[in-house]
Amino acid sequence: MALGGGTGLSTLLRGLRRHVSAPGQSFDTRCAIADLAAVVTVTDDGGSSGRLRQDFNMLPPGDLRNCMVALSEEEDLLSQLFTHRFRGGNGLKGHNFGNLFVAALTEITGDFAQAVQLASKILATRGRIYPATTANATLVASMDDGTVVRGETNITASKRRIVELTLDPPRPAPLPETLEAIERADIITVGPGSLYTSLITNLLVDGIPAALGAARGVRVYVSNLMTQANESLGLTASEHIERIYEHTRTQIFDYAIVNTGIFSPETIARYAAEGASPIVPDVERIEALGVRCIAGNFASEENVVRHMASRVADTVLELAGKRTARARNL
Repeated sequence: MALGGGTGLSTLLRGLRRHVSAPGQSFDTRCAIADLAAVVTVTDDGGSSGRLRQDFNMLPPGDLRNCMVALSEEEDLLSQLFTHRFRGGNGLKGHNFGNLFVAALTEITGDFAQAVQLASKILATRGRIYPATTANATLVASMDDGTVVRGETNITASKRRIVELTLDPPRPAPLPETLEAIERADIITVGPGSLYTSLITNLLVDGIPAALGAARGVRVYVSNLMTQANESLGLTASEHIERIYEHTRTQIFDYAIVNTGIFSPETIARYAAEGASPIVPDVERIEALGVRCIAGNFASEENVVRHMASRVADTVLELAGKRTARARNL
C-alpha cells in the first residue's frame, strides 16, 4: 500500500505498477505484487481541482487522477486523454479532462469514492485508488509568526514556516477500505511528497495514524530529494520524520529510504535560485529514531529532479521479500 499525494506518489506508483498483474488476469507468479492500493490526499484547492471543488462542492480529483494515470497502461490513448488540459474555451481553459470526467461520474453516482473506482476501472489501473477521506476538509496551518493560514494554495504561497497542520473539520472519517488496506498490507510506503500538504494531511484523518502504528506490514518512509519552500526549508531527512511524528503522536516507520547520491553543480545552482537544496541524509539521526535507514542513489536528474521510480520500487519490494522470508522461517 502507498500513501501520499502530488507528483511524488504518482512517480512511485509508476515504479510499482510494472510489478502488478494486469487487470482481469489471474495473479502472475512472476509479478511481485498481488494487490496494490494507493491512499491519496484530497485537500487541493487550486487550479482545475480547486475550481471543480468550488463549483460542484466536490473533493479535488487532481492527485487521484494522476495516480490513475500512473497505474494505467501509459501508452493507452485513454491515459493520454485523462492528462489532457484544455488550452482554450470559455470556462474550459485550464481544466483537465480527467478531472472533468471524475466530476461527471461524481454527479451521476452521487459518490466521489465510487466515481474514482469507476474511472480507475475505465483506465484499467493496476491497483485500487482511494481518497484518504470523503470529507470536504480544509487545510489549516499555524505559522511560525503566530498567524493562521487556511487552504492549501494559501499555505503553499505563504513565506512563513509551518509549525502545525490541522484539518477543518478536525479528524475527518477515513474510508473503511483505507483502514482495511493498511491492516492487510505486507508493506506500506509513505512519501515521497510535500511534507505537510501531501503527507501529513493524510495522517490527520481519524484512524489512519493508529492503523499505521498497529500495522503488521513493513512501514517505509520514502524521503524527499529536495527541500521545499515553507514546508521543509532547512530540514534534514530525520527532521522530516520528526515533524511527521509530531502530528501522528506515534511511531509509524520501520525503514527510511534516503538519497545519498550527489547532484550536479548545475542542478544545485538551479534549485538554489528557487531557495531549495538537497535534503541532508543524516543517517545516524534517522536510526536514533528507531528507523533503519536504506541509503543510496535514488534520484533522476533531468529538467526536474525526480525519484528514480524503478530503483525505489525495487528497494521497497526487496524489503517486502525479506519480511516474507522471515515469516516463513518462524
